[in-house]
Amino acid sequence: MNTAIKNTALVILRPLVRFLIGHGWTFGAIAELLKYVCVEEACRKQGESARTLTDSKVTLMSGVHRKEVRRIREELAQTDAHDLLLRHGANSAAQLIALWMTHPNYQNEHGEPVALPMRAPNAPSIEALARLVKADMRPRTIVDDLVRAGVAEERADMIHLLRCSYISDIPEDQLVFMGNNVGDHLTAAVHNLEGGTPAYLEQALYFDELSPDALDKLRPELRRLGEKLLRDAYQRVAKLTPQSDESADNPVPSGSRRMRLGVYYFEDNTPQSPQQSRTSCPINTPQDEPHV
Repeated sequence: MNTAIKNTALVILRPLVRFLIGHGWTFGAIAELLKYVCVEEACRKQGESARTLTDSKVTLMSGVHRKEVRRIREELAQTDAHDLLLRHGANSAAQLIALWMTHPNYQNEHGEPVALPMRAPNAPSIEALARLVKADMRPRTIVDDLVRAGVAEERADMIHLLRCSYISDIPEDQLVFMGNNVGDHLTAAVHNLEGGTPAYLEQALYFDELSPDALDKLRPELRRLGEKLLRDAYQRVAKLTPQSDESADNPVPSGSRRMRLGVYYFEDNTPQSPQQSRTSCPINTPQDEPHV
């Protein structure tokens, strides 16, 4: 086993397994889930020829027992794709904010989103935005969701946008965001490791031995810089496609592609010695064993 690959896999898996254990998952449940992933990815590796791939060949590639491979392949064939889809209301809210941020009729002279009334005849409004994104939810319901999540604020019959993106406070929405964002991040990293072209942007800024006080002051500014990057990128990408209008349908062109640009931030204590970097699960010494 390649030690570098093993250590990298451990670093990637630790936070996910920590999260799963915290939600009651045991090794058996995690191992069962990994069987599905191993079988599915072994088939995916074969591309178009996966249909002619024998169970024995999948077993050889994945290490999953042949009887289990047959069962899993049958279940996968009868199951909808395991795509992570945003809750309907969250998707409508995200689309509405995206258009609010980029449509020229909804920006001031500095390119910033303007405050909007709920409705206004022949003028920009929340209801007009909802029609543009073809939301099949009441605009009032979308605004209530934005206000509850702290994304927007309602003052004097006007709705003010507080953040440039929709960040839900509902756990199910947060799981979808995490799965899609982390999944695409890892896919980009693996693409680069395998020599895929073109190489994708996958970089991070790293400092250590910073004082907590300095980070307390810097953290809000870093968040603003990240939000500005995403906002500027969104406005630039939005110019690649025609602006929506209320009277026309905009079908997705065949052969279209998707993209994701992410920004993340993390901080932790700097290890002061090699011992602090070692496992947090040391061997139980005899004197620690309970007497029975």
